[in-house]
Amino acid sequence: MPSHDPAHTPLPPQDRRLLLRLARDSIRHGLETGRPLRVVTEEYPATLQERRAAFVTLNRNGALRGCIGHLEAIQPLVDDVAENAFAAAFRDPRFPPLSPDEFDDLEIHISVLTPAHPMTFDSEADLVRQLRPGEDGLILEEGPYRGTFLPSVWESLPRPEEFLRHLKMKAGLPPDHWSDRIRIYRYGTESFSDRD
Repeated sequence: MPSHDPAHTPLPPQDRRLLLRLARDSIRHGLETGRPLRVVTEEYPATLQERRAAFVTLNRNGALRGCIGHLEAIQPLVDDVAENAFAAAFRDPRFPPLSPDEFDDLEIHISVLTPAHPMTFDSEADLVRQLRPGEDGLILEEGPYRGTFLPSVWESLPRPEEFLRHLKMKAGLPPDHWSDRIRIYRYGTESFSDRD
């Protein structure tokens, strides 16, 4: 379920299609050259030149095949999508680099993030009560530990308690860990795929 920051209106369908084509072109270019596609930012609509953060998720035959993204907006959206599509295909440490025979079976998902905002809570139970399943993306931080789950993760972890436990493990903390130093940031995404 998409969730939007009031400052960002949803991308029009033609912009979504451009980003999905760009992601696929970047992966194809990577297969041919071993390098990410160089994007001429000015050739894209102004909405796609805005500094936004995005994740690119690759699935193949219904299974995850790579997922890479940025939590902070550090570059124009078109650059972020091209870079993260290449990285999801060839640099996700959980998977070997994509091979040419996998390319045609790829399903590409793009999640454009809204800015993250800190959450206020006085206990773990209070935090869990505030979570919005299917809508919230979360960033968890404590000292050197950091992890994030996109809103799409709710599909496999629909209960807020389990969502938070698994997020703590992803960040490198024990699932039952709690301290007053934990910081949680909430964000939304606008998500779309080339199979929509």
